[in-house]
Amino acid sequence: MLEPAPTRLSPLQDRQFLIDRLRRQPEFAVFAGIPAASGAQKAAFAVDCDGVVLGEAAFASPVLPGFYLRWTLEAAWLQRAGIPPPVAVLAAARAAAQFLAADLDSVSEAAAPAWARAMAGDVAPEAGFLEQVFPRAAAAIPLVRRLWGLLGTAEGLMETGGDIRLQRDPRSALNGYGCSHRPRPWAVTFASSTASSSSERGYRAADEARLKTTAALLAGGRREAVAASLQAVRDGIAEVYGLDAGTAIVLAASGTDSELLALALTHLAGPEAPIRNILIAPAETGRGVPMAARGVHFSVNTALGADVTQEAPIAGFRPDTTVTNVPLRRAEGGLRDPAAVEAEIVASVEAGIAAGARVILHGLDLSKTGLLAPGPALLRALRARFGGRFDIVIDACQARLSPASIRAYLALDAVVLITGSKFFTGPPFAGAALVPPGVAARLQAGRLPEGLDAYFGRDEFPPDCPAADALPPIGNYGLALRWHAALAEMRAFMAVPPARRAEILTRFAETVARKIAENPALRLLPRPAPVRGERDEPWERLQSIFTFSLRAPHAPGRFLTPVEARAVYLWLNADLSALLPTQAALAARICHIGQPVSLTQDGPEGLQGVLRVSAGARLISGEPSHQNFPEDQRIAREMADLGTVFDKIALILANWPRLWSENPSPRYRPFGWGVFK
Repeated sequence: MLEPAPTRLSPLQDRQFLIDRLRRQPEFAVFAGIPAASGAQKAAFAVDCDGVVLGEAAFASPVLPGFYLRWTLEAAWLQRAGIPPPVAVLAAARAAAQFLAADLDSVSEAAAPAWARAMAGDVAPEAGFLEQVFPRAAAAIPLVRRLWGLLGTAEGLMETGGDIRLQRDPRSALNGYGCSHRPRPWAVTFASSTASSSSERGYRAADEARLKTTAALLAGGRREAVAASLQAVRDGIAEVYGLDAGTAIVLAASGTDSELLALALTHLAGPEAPIRNILIAPAETGRGVPMAARGVHFSVNTALGADVTQEAPIAGFRPDTTVTNVPLRRAEGGLRDPAAVEAEIVASVEAGIAAGARVILHGLDLSKTGLLAPGPALLRALRARFGGRFDIVIDACQARLSPASIRAYLALDAVVLITGSKFFTGPPFAGAALVPPGVAARLQAGRLPEGLDAYFGRDEFPPDCPAADALPPIGNYGLALRWHAALAEMRAFMAVPPARRAEILTRFAETVARKIAENPALRLLPRPAPVRGERDEPWERLQSIFTFSLRAPHAPGRFLTPVEARAVYLWLNADLSALLPTQAALAARICHIGQPVSLTQDGPEGLQGVLRVSAGARLISGEPSHQNFPEDQRIAREMADLGTVFDKIALILANWPRLWSENPSPRYRPFGWGVFK
């Protein structure tokens, strides 16, 4: 864990110590091989392929050393990659300005260069402005302005190519999921059922991919550079899962976007029949999935930045598409009998086919609360009975299953939807559809619904997909970088033996059960073990999402409502030490867990909000910030952090009136943890 930084950088005399301290930040890891030293010159910096030197002007204010160090190291890296110095310095200034803006406040902004705010913006400054600031780089200005939206920091670029939930709140420096594309090693994170902040490992992988693409962009290959990054992602996913060469991989900004793609693939099967989409427990998947399953817009904007009207039809999708929902819970919130669920699924498929509809059956592996339905045995039976007269789509966006299980679904000619941003703890909005050869053949003819051009570029599809040729000739660069971060986590996880994965998940489950049993205000919701087949790896049958309800401290006899549970979720992700000074050590801990899920409860409130703690891949492969601990000590530390989550929940419930009145907001870092910049 990084140590707290002072709010003021002093003494400035020891500049080399300060440079070395700055370089321990994750944002500098990719430049580890480039020397950086302090110098006696008056100028702010000197930079070339051999390294960088920061001069006196770079230390004139506490905010400046990190800014100039970031600028010069990136410029040196680009020059090593063959980019001419004027181009490298100008492009690097864009990234340095975004790096500075991530933590800029009114005090530090006054000390920053006057041009930094404009260089950090989404819109390129006018050429005349850039010529005044960077006169020696005048020849490079047209190129850099043309590439503006593709240049910047890894975190800035990873915030693009998604919908409104990826936007960073300037007050908290967190996105709509309560996490950051920058690492938060000080945070206790068990949020993999929803979304996680980048780890140092994931961030570095994204940054390495960004620099490689930046060099290619500046060398003149705009579309080709981004397309190559997306292809590298597809190659990585195929490698991790051991996929056959005929399996097509289509990248999507989110699991919901991939649901839209799955519907489009069914359109390609035969446009003459209406579509009946059978969803399993849509309340326990993404909230936009039922809308995407009907072919309507599921948000107010799309991954490619188009403004749309939520629930309005998407051009090209059949207006007579219907959705059938099969719930997994009874009206009071308890689990339904699995046999009854499967009987309803069979009846729905039979009815749809008998009515002449093209049926899509969605398998759920797993839901937000860890439920699986239907079992693969039923899917095999239905495929044997009806053959190719219906489509199977597996929502495996939680990704809590082995490569062998993924391949078994594909062998049923099922489209498998995955993400790198749930179990694997990559940045949010990293989805993909794994399309088996039999379904991928549909991409060789026909045309995808034209409204998909608001969601997908041509380069999210493999090169040999004529049906996608009418899509915009672009690629989603932010999506590519998020997937590069996720792939680093996937590879680290796959390197851990399956038996060891099971050992760690078992200990996680024991710790959760013990901590919930210690607090009478909490109630653990039961759920069956996910069983797919005889060849399941032991770890994938273990519970890794734990859902629990909270008794309302201010209203005996009922559980917290969804609004109240969301408040607990937000307060966990906040530093509460100013409000609870007598328990400041615990109150200050930043804890990020899964977003609340709404379930029914008895009484007039109607719904309760349940919270989730989840074991993600990083728990098994090792949080990079814990890499110096022996393995047993690392796991003990993780379990202690898991205990901290439940201890802070108890603290919140015990101080409910005060916290409800003040309603503190989440924070990127605790109070007192100054920035190094």
